[in-house]
This record gives sequence, structure tokens and C-alpha cells, in this order.
Amino acid sequence: MEIPVYLFTGFLESGKTRFIQETLEDENFNAGENTLLLVCEEGEEDYDVSKFADQDHIHIEYIDAVEQLNAAKLSALEQELELDRVMIEHNGMVMVKDLLERLPQNWAIYQEVMFADAQTFVNYNTNMRGLMVDKLQGCELIVFNRCDTDTDQMQLHKIVRASNRRTNIIYEQKNGEIEYDEIQDPLPFDLNAPVVEIKDEDYAVWYRDIVEDLTKYSGKKVSFKGIVAFNRSQPKNTFFLGRHVMTCCVEDIEYMPFLCKWRGAGELHMRDWITITAAVEIQFNKRDGSKMPVLKVLSAVPAQKPDPEVATFY
Repeated sequence: MEIPVYLFTGFLESGKTRFIQETLEDENFNAGENTLLLVCEEGEEDYDVSKFADQDHIHIEYIDAVEQLNAAKLSALEQELELDRVMIEHNGMVMVKDLLERLPQNWAIYQEVMFADAQTFVNYNTNMRGLMVDKLQGCELIVFNRCDTDTDQMQLHKIVRASNRRTNIIYEQKNGEIEYDEIQDPLPFDLNAPVVEIKDEDYAVWYRDIVEDLTKYSGKKVSFKGIVAFNRSQPKNTFFLGRHVMTCCVEDIEYMPFLCKWRGAGELHMRDWITITAAVEIQFNKRDGSKMPVLKVLSAVPAQKPDPEVATFY
């Protein structure tokens, strides 16, 4: 049986405990379901079990370190408690993947919500960018609490959108009032142009956009600069063209290319920098059946490598 998991992420004192407490006090959320609450981080606030709407069906386990968790232990708890669902208060100093790889296979993340203190978020992002991106990339919703009239919503918005363009954003004022983020995110290139020109500084944003919303690029002509790569398993007259992209730190730099088709591919060399104009076609990936963009090259010319060479989202 699949066990739904509700994952709450964020750094210390970001509001996770308060939200979970209020949720478990809500009679609409508690109708006799056997619930396991895994607390992987202890802050200043403690859970007041006496206020839970259904105390008899909620079990709390406190975890000092993620290494204490393993699928066998959690599966045993599932059987012992006859679980219907799981809630996890995650430790912000631990990568989410380190937690997920320890969960039983039948435990499925149904919702992932991140909480952040608007007063300290920018500092955390500056000093712990890798941990911050780790939380931002997977969340469906981020709640900024402790907002006030001095809160720079645009700054917070840009940091979030650099890692996740689809997550919803809520700003919670100190008086409890809620404001939904309605800031528009215009793309830095013109999709309606005869040829969509991708500037060097916009490659990462464009790559993410085409991967997330492939259909709107079907039949479009694009022009961009990239570095050539080859794969021996690919057919003749094909090559890869892309850029190395850094999401948050040097350790996660990754080559993010597109498969290109061109009769002149044999004239290219590994690590050549070129600028191409190409038509975007949508094809099925034979390995997993997913849709993928394939670029039919119309022209290619030598190019100077960009400065900086590594593309970023911000």
C-alpha cells in the first residue's frame, strides 16, 4: 500500500513546527488517520500534543540524525502503527535526497512545502546556497513568514525563481495576513521573433524553460552559442551542443546540451565553440519514451567562448 508523505522543509526557526502543529489541530485534516510525525529537527517550539484534534492516532518520532533512518526501520513502524500517512519535519542542514533515499519504496511524497524566515532568507541563500537550492528545487509551495513593510518581495521572488519557476510563493505578514506572489516572470528573449535569439547570459534560463515547457518551442527557430560534444553511440551527422551550467555551486556544474542534426557535423571537433541557428523538433526518447527537443541545424559558424564560460540562473 502506498503511504502518502507530507514533507516540510526549511531552516531552523522557519515556521515548520508552528504550521504542523496548527495542521494537526485542524479537525478537517484529522479524521482518524493513523499518522506518523517524524521530527528531524528540534527548535525552540515544542509540539503540544494535548491540542491535537486526534491525539490517539498521531505518533511522534524524534530523529537526532538522518543516519538513524532506514527503510527497514520505517517499514516496521508502518506495520506496527498501521500507518495511513506520514508527516516529516525535515532538518534544513540535511540534503533532501539524503532523507528520500532512506524512505521505504512505498512511501510517496504527496506534497513538499518549504518555510522560510523572510528576515534571514537572503543571508541563508548567500552563505548556504547549495542547501537552499536543494530545498527550493523540489517544493510545490514556499511560505515566507515574518514579512513586513520592508520585505523586498522582488528579491525573494528572484532567488526562488532562479531554482524553481513553478512553485507557488506566499508572503505571511507578522500580523498573520497572507499575500500571494503575483509577480510576472517575462522571459529574457522574444519567443515570437522569427529567430529566437538566446544571449550568452540567458542560456541557463532558456534551457530550463524548453525542458519544462517543450511544446511551445515546437517548430521555432533558435540561435545560440555552445560547445560541441560527441557520443559514439549517436548516429552519423549528429552532435551535442550546449553549455556547462551551475545551479548553485561549483560542485554541481553540469553539461546541459541538446542533440543536434546536421550534415556538416563531421566537420566539427570536440570542444569547438560554435553559434547555430536551428529549428526545434520534438521527438521521443527511445530510452524512456519521454519527449525531447532535437535541433535541426540550419547554419553553424565558429564562435568565441563566452565570458563567463559557465552559465548560471542569476
